[in-house]
Amino acid sequence: MSRRALITGASSGIGKALCGELAAVGFDLIITARREAELQATKKELQSKHRVQIEVLVSDLSNTAGVKKLAADVNAIGPLDRLINNAGYGVYKEFKDSDLDDSIAMLQLNISALTALSHLLLPGLLQRRGKIMNVASTAAFQPGPYMAAYYASKAYVLSFSEAIAEELAPHGVTVTALCPGPTTSGFQERAVMRKSKLVQNRKLPTSEDVAAYGLRAMERGQRVAIHGIMNWCMAQSVRFTPRIIITKIVKFLSRPES
Repeated sequence: MSRRALITGASSGIGKALCGELAAVGFDLIITARREAELQATKKELQSKHRVQIEVLVSDLSNTAGVKKLAADVNAIGPLDRLINNAGYGVYKEFKDSDLDDSIAMLQLNISALTALSHLLLPGLLQRRGKIMNVASTAAFQPGPYMAAYYASKAYVLSFSEAIAEELAPHGVTVTALCPGPTTSGFQERAVMRKSKLVQNRKLPTSEDVAAYGLRAMERGQRVAIHGIMNWCMAQSVRFTPRIIITKIVKFLSRPES
């Protein structure tokens, strides 16, 4: 019996890298994003290397109708063995200056779509005793000035993932929250944050590095997977540092370079 995985946000970055890793170990794929040309290119590239079936589903998960249609289309194909909720983006701007519609769309994608797909596709995962990966971030561990709503959305992803992991454990389904730090993935361009100290003049891990690490953690059933020793140390230090201090540090590190 073939194994099947859905990857959201599969057209670039970590999502595309996850597609390559899963295809390499024989998973048939359902890949989705808004940009059909990039998805078709990924399908062609992977099928030239691996003997797998790949379904392309173009979807806009920033609205409820798009999420429900995707879930219905996936369920029509058949039950999943792996669900990877990777789609998401950030808004890099002081909250008072941010565009409200953009922030709401981001929250719909980062939070609502992830929650809905986890619920709507869960029956098949329960049937196949499958696995879920929700891509969170090291941003999940502290407040984030200049990206307030984004950091908060990833805190939700982490908390939600740990909670349902505990609920689903008796049923044979594992849930992994993958928490990468800044990564060479296209995220910074989408968030327009190339001038932030968090990424400027830093050698960042590749999407392929993060994807391979995340899939190993998912296969082990690890609930929280923080990529990189420095990121792990940062996440642990937050537990022992007053939050007002942490918030000031993040503000200093995130502020735009003049």
